[in-house]
Amino acid sequence: MDSDLALVIGIVVTILALPAIISAVSDGRAPRAAAIAVLVGGGLIVFAVTSHPGGYRMDDLPEVFYRVVDRFV
Repeated sequence: MDSDLALVIGIVVTILALPAIISAVSDGRAPRAAAIAVLVGGGLIVFAVTSHPGGYRMDDLPEVFYRVVDRFV
């Protein structure tokens, strides 16, 4: 898996898990599925940062998103 793709998928999965965590906590349930999603997303982010030569900077994120979307469009 390409490190750019792993980074984008990890960020998207992590962001999408946040409302699920808030919903589960507000309903008094344990956020099990959302916690697993955060772990998977975080793991993908760590994989991407460690496998990309030189790592990523915050300034690189929009360009990485554009490159990944451009590949699939």
